[in-house]
Amino acid sequence: MALGFGANARLMAAFETTYGSPPLDGYHRLGFSRYGLSARQPLLDNDLLGEGRDPAPAVLGALTCDGEVTVPCDARQIGFWLKALLGEPTTTGTTNFTHSFQSGGANIPSLSLQAINPDVPLRRTHFGARIDSFTLPLKRDGLTSATLSLIAQGESTDSVDRDLTPVGYNALRFGSFQGTIRRNGAAMGRVVSAEIVYKNGLDRIETIRSDGLIDSAEPTVAACTGNIVVRVDGTALIEAATAGTPMELDFGYVRDANTSLIFTVHEAVLSRPSVPIEGPSGIQVTFEFRGAKDPTLGRMMTATLKNDVAAYGATP
Repeated sequence: MALGFGANARLMAAFETTYGSPPLDGYHRLGFSRYGLSARQPLLDNDLLGEGRDPAPAVLGALTCDGEVTVPCDARQIGFWLKALLGEPTTTGTTNFTHSFQSGGANIPSLSLQAINPDVPLRRTHFGARIDSFTLPLKRDGLTSATLSLIAQGESTDSVDRDLTPVGYNALRFGSFQGTIRRNGAAMGRVVSAEIVYKNGLDRIETIRSDGLIDSAEPTVAACTGNIVVRVDGTALIEAATAGTPMELDFGYVRDANTSLIFTVHEAVLSRPSVPIEGPSGIQVTFEFRGAKDPTLGRMMTATLKNDVAAYGATP
């Protein structure tokens, strides 16, 4: 019997026209480093009495299908995930394209994802999947990756690949050294690391059904949070945090003038941090931040992606 290896695994995903119905084609082949989305159904202890000390057979509990997927922060592929997170972008350009994704949309698309392990072979399709949260850490060194938390309606097994000619992307991964963090349009100095998290606040619609699936997972109030770790070289940032002064924060990567990814939190407030002195080395301070809806722009966050990809599939 063949063994399954992650090295040979493949991932395809497509936007659904109808929630929970996997499309017949239009799949995108996507890179990943970890795929944790899976269906689970626990066993419940049977409370039946009167049959002696040995227990009665266990009973199956409720079915859940969720998990995390880690994907490369790739200048081309990341646009697919941003569309799943925030909805259809506004795209401009003819050869070099600028995709503008905005937070707070009333609807976000659902996905069907097929995880393929050809060695076994094992093919699983997770349908009715929506992204609950997107986490992007920024640091000086190491690989650039984003972690997605998804909630799906269910899982099915397949005998064949759902699309023999999926849309593919040439890899164009950002490097950690290409990271940028700005405050009110100016570069923020002495930043050691940072993290931005966007949440859709998905609400599982858990109703009684004969198939055990949820009805859907619908977006509620969104949130944009994170943290910034800086070496202390002045008091301006601490004073702004203490006063609760709103500011615009930019996080992302810039490869060149036509290749970049920037998340702009339009109205962010920093927490007042503790300022520990932990030895003779430089003093580091961690600021947490929370984003809010900008009353002028009418949104909390904008993700701007520049690359050479014209579009990311048909609008559901």
